[in-house]
Amino acid sequence: MGSVVKQGLGPIAARDARLFILGSLPGDASLAAQRYYAHPTNQFWRLLGDAIGEPLAALDYEQRLERLAKRGVGLWDVVASAERSGSLDGAIRQAGLNPIERLREDFPELRAIAFNGGTAARTGRKLLGTADGIALIDLPSSSAANTRPFADKAATWRQLGRFCSSGVSEA
Repeated sequence: MGSVVKQGLGPIAARDARLFILGSLPGDASLAAQRYYAHPTNQFWRLLGDAIGEPLAALDYEQRLERLAKRGVGLWDVVASAERSGSLDGAIRQAGLNPIERLREDFPELRAIAFNGGTAARTGRKLLGTADGIALIDLPSSSAANTRPFADKAATWRQLGRFCSSGVSEA
């Protein structure tokens, strides 16, 4: 079976997002569900929940997105579409890229962009060049294909918490 052109998902973020987490291209389970990090073995929701002090893994998808919006966290990917057989980043070919360089303009409160995995980091850093005033953070991939122990991944992911809003309404 050859590679198939796969279309990624759109960005999910409130206008006041302070942190964007960018992956490479959603895997097949996420594309089928039309939800970020839908594969049950992907550790994304546990890692991010640990980093921001929210029980994200225990919530349903819509509740997760509501919590992220309240905390100023946006999700997107560096790859908009690509030929890929299966879900592994190493199989990505003919990638069409998202205009992530526009994040600075579209989200004026943006303070940090984190890359979930090596492919996202390499590609994203090329697209962004120097990101004046915005922290660029390389994270170990949340994918189960990355066999680093959860505790090791979590230690790196915890730095994201300092870029998030408290989540408490200031009304």
